[in-house]
Amino acid sequence: MPLKRFGVARILNKRGFCSRSKAEMLVREGRVALNGRAVFDPETPATETSQITVDGTPVVQTDHVYFAMHKPRGIVTSASDEKGRKTVMDILQGKLPQHVFPVGRLDKASEGLLLFTNDTAFADRILAPETHLEKEYHVQVSRVPTDLEMEKMQRGLWVPPRVFGEDPEFMQMANVQILRTGQKNAWLSVVLHEGKNREIRRILQTFEIEVLRLVRVRIGSWTLGALKPGEFVQLSLDNK
Repeated sequence: MPLKRFGVARILNKRGFCSRSKAEMLVREGRVALNGRAVFDPETPATETSQITVDGTPVVQTDHVYFAMHKPRGIVTSASDEKGRKTVMDILQGKLPQHVFPVGRLDKASEGLLLFTNDTAFADRILAPETHLEKEYHVQVSRVPTDLEMEKMQRGLWVPPRVFGEDPEFMQMANVQILRTGQKNAWLSVVLHEGKNREIRRILQTFEIEVLRLVRVRIGSWTLGALKPGEFVQLSLDNK
């Protein structure tokens, strides 16, 4: 069976050398050679076994690594930000010997568990909707939802679009429970299987419930544990 072919920039990324965008830039600058010949198109076909060099130095597959971070509130989940905002990669800058990337996203206003790796196959499995991997969040809200409202959240509902003119989206919580209540607000435990863009906030907004704080505490069997905002720890997949 012939080896599957990918663009040379993607192979650089899959080998854990750098981000996809950085790899594309290196190719366009003429700093990448494929099997001894300079290439300038990031989509030039290559395979997992192709000989690739950057500035004359061979790029080989690095060992796969996995990390968990407590993403702080107010930090953007991306490799770089066009608005100059601080990103999760800024927190890791200079602290790891190899390139990693975040698996999935947490919006700027949210915090909690975020996974990092250089293993693209692992990331694809984690993010694939068909895996139905549970993601649990603890959500501080402006009021206690009623039993009927929580039943509707679990049954699913059509949520207005974020952009005027687009179609409504069907959204559904796999589970929602009240953790504790206070005089002016409450904390909920919310479990999602898929996790669409700002899904929890948009579902709750439909019931005129404001999200005051949103913390992801679990992805599958990985938990936030005692990690403090900005802290990260290496994971082992031996028993995952």
